[in-house]
Amino acid sequence: MTNEVNKGGGGRLFASDIDWWTVGIYVLMVFFGWLNIYAAVYNEEQAGIFDLSQRYGMQMLWIGIGFFLAISILLIDGKYWHMLAYPFYFAMLGVMLFVLLFGREINGAKAWLVVGPVQIQPAEFMKFVTALALARYMSAYNFDLHSGRALYYIGLIIGIPVLLILAQNDTGSALVFAAFFLMLYREGFGSGLYVVVLMLIFLFIISFLLEPLPILFIVLLLCLTAQGAVNRNWRDTLRYFALVLLLGIVLFVALTFLGTTVSLYHAMLGGVALSVPWLVRYAVRRHVPNLWQFALLFAGAVLFTGVVDYVFNNVLQVHQQKRILDLLGIENDPHGWSYNVIQSKIAIGSGGFLGKGFLGGTQTRFSFVPEQSTDFIFCTVGEEWGFVGSLGVVLLFLFLILRLMRMGERQKEPFGRIYCYSVAAIFFMHFVINIGMTVGLFPVVGIPLPFFSYGGSSLMAFTILLFVAVRIDASQYDESARKLL
Repeated sequence: MTNEVNKGGGGRLFASDIDWWTVGIYVLMVFFGWLNIYAAVYNEEQAGIFDLSQRYGMQMLWIGIGFFLAISILLIDGKYWHMLAYPFYFAMLGVMLFVLLFGREINGAKAWLVVGPVQIQPAEFMKFVTALALARYMSAYNFDLHSGRALYYIGLIIGIPVLLILAQNDTGSALVFAAFFLMLYREGFGSGLYVVVLMLIFLFIISFLLEPLPILFIVLLLCLTAQGAVNRNWRDTLRYFALVLLLGIVLFVALTFLGTTVSLYHAMLGGVALSVPWLVRYAVRRHVPNLWQFALLFAGAVLFTGVVDYVFNNVLQVHQQKRILDLLGIENDPHGWSYNVIQSKIAIGSGGFLGKGFLGGTQTRFSFVPEQSTDFIFCTVGEEWGFVGSLGVVLLFLFLILRLMRMGERQKEPFGRIYCYSVAAIFFMHFVINIGMTVGLFPVVGIPLPFFSYGGSSLMAFTILLFVAVRIDASQYDESARKLL
């Protein structure tokens, strides 16, 4: 018989039931994260690791509380998380409303509750309760993901917290809720929406880089590609691209022979224009049922590109505009909006292959990178631990996400599978966005790197997210044990 960890709560939990690989990854990430926070704020005059006036001292306190929470969650029977999903969700919505009305504004976001010296960001815990609520709703016996009713309630469960977080001016936290659409894809949600979203992101980018006429032709190509992806009609899509390529090359050769200077890019746009009559004829003769779908997609894409300029200038705030322009290379302000990312890339690049060693980073020691212990903690990893350390952090996150996906696949009930995939998607979104913004591949939106960035709210929320998944995973073995006793 295996070692017993706990009795009570309606079942037994054995040590062998727990996914110790996931627990080990968590402990390793938390410890390595604390080392980098210590390095980021290190002061020779205040070197005590338990000095609560320093961020590394406070983080040590949060880590202790996090371990206590993790153990407590493991001692609670997993069935209670299904029962408490809705009460927790609605209670947290009330907290979010309270923060919106009475919270304190920090760094431009009114998203904090301040209790004495402690600052709490409820949006971090909102991700957890939203994952629980989605898992409970979608695990109902008569649930049908493709029904209008189901989509409506899923939209409400995700949308209400997003609107409250946006009202708090915390765009980064709101963006993370897009992670739930990755879980929905696993549960069988159609690929059409994801193709359209990717197309809109691309259109948003090119609307800053091209003139209206070239954009119109690219919209045509994107719409055809999107329709091919949705309807899985790739053969006809590739045939059309081959026609455009042929017409573009012929036009380029002809104009060059006539002595007209034209770039290959503009020749290809001409090929798109020349192919329009063939495209219309083909659609009418072969795909009449899809013609209206394509026309609506094209009209919507054109309308989207038309309103991008208005949204950019009238909806987005100045700092958001500058960060987007900086990311696209349209503007460059090394002493202003670009400063954080430039210094972050310098710090990461200066680390080389093996890094400068613990407490040896000059960019870190002299505080060249603002918010280096929070949003930009990864550049400390890059400078002091080099490529090897950075790769190690990336692999730790990949292993953690894969472990969570494996947990989801071995669940016997949909509640556990949906929750585990939601947690994996949330970690994936934080990991990609945070590291992406530190290396200049994503706009700076201000979200933490799980278990690495300084902050009690984020560490507590990520710990709860992870260990509820571990406990739910262990609960399926509880059921087997109860049948044997």
